[in-house]
Amino acid sequence: MTQGIHGTVADGFEAVREEFAAFVGRELPDYEGQLCAYVHGRKVVDLWTGDGCEADSLYGVFSSTKGAAHLVVALLVQEGTLELDRKVTYYWPEFGVEGKGALTLRDLLAHRAGLVGVDAGFTGDELADDQAVAERLADQRPFWRPGTAYGYHAFTIGALTGEVVRRATGRRLQEVYEERVRAPYGLDFHLGLPEELEPRFRPVQPMAPTPEQQAVLDSEPTGPHTLASIAFNIHVPNPGELADYPNSRAVRAKGPASAGGVAAARGLAGMYAATISEVDGRPPLLKPDTIAEVGQIHSTGYDLVARTHKSFGLGFQAVSDYVYPFLGAGAFGHSGAGGSQAFADPRSGLAYGYTRRRCSFPGGAAPENERLVRAAHRAALAS
Repeated sequence: MTQGIHGTVADGFEAVREEFAAFVGRELPDYEGQLCAYVHGRKVVDLWTGDGCEADSLYGVFSSTKGAAHLVVALLVQEGTLELDRKVTYYWPEFGVEGKGALTLRDLLAHRAGLVGVDAGFTGDELADDQAVAERLADQRPFWRPGTAYGYHAFTIGALTGEVVRRATGRRLQEVYEERVRAPYGLDFHLGLPEELEPRFRPVQPMAPTPEQQAVLDSEPTGPHTLASIAFNIHVPNPGELADYPNSRAVRAKGPASAGGVAAARGLAGMYAATISEVDGRPPLLKPDTIAEVGQIHSTGYDLVARTHKSFGLGFQAVSDYVYPFLGAGAFGHSGAGGSQAFADPRSGLAYGYTRRRCSFPGGAAPENERLVRAAHRAALAS
């Protein structure tokens, strides 16, 4: 029996609800998730399903957090507090050792620093604390010559850019996000979850791979000293499960900017809507030139960590290149390891947010997003 689908869609977006319901009907009985979308600042999709799932339930969104972090950076660049082509050492002098002195903020944001981890790995306490991670990375020798290649800085990019923000403003990135973005719009997208909101958090549930999926995993080259192992901090003794990361109260409380965010789909979509569109009478957070710059591809091709083709803008994934090619050029956002997806497509005005409780395989945006995004985009164009 198909679970009930709750919520509403605007006229013209019925196909999105149908696609969501069809997916839920094919999924496991205990599936729960949320889907939200805006077009030109107007909420047009607001759906949720699952036993215990409400419209305002909160989920660990892993690397979708990077979108919030780098919206802060974009705002600071827009107002002149940060300059993309200044060396990182201008803001953070201690960073310049071990051949890192020439790296610019632009290359850092484009995952070109070569600082995907540290040789000895991070402790669990360190991974909950961006400043502790940044201190370790300042002394680390890069894993490739900065600026010559790129690879996904899974657990480190938010700590690195966050330290630049802290040095330039005297304030933590999370504090700037709270005051400039989250609080003014009342967004359920938190980089640091208050204790009083803990009852709304739904712990992440890991999903065991099927035999076919396990065969894919077994066929991939692995080892304790690969770049992927270092980037995901699994080269340490007893690294734990990735799914447990947002289930840590320390992570939720501090909101590390790489992967520690907690959100509802409404919060994900609402943030991107506010980024590119007028919402509730407020002008867009980013100006057209800034939107074009952060969405412009800065790194593309072979990702040394993921060992596959990827593309990045400035802190954001270039989602129209390697994920959803039917979106408009310059679409930008970020997915998360648990299956979440969030982005803005400035050309159609679409802002999209998706969460789910149970982790998806193989990580990153859950595969059902392809059909959901396509239906939302078609409806947005038609509207």
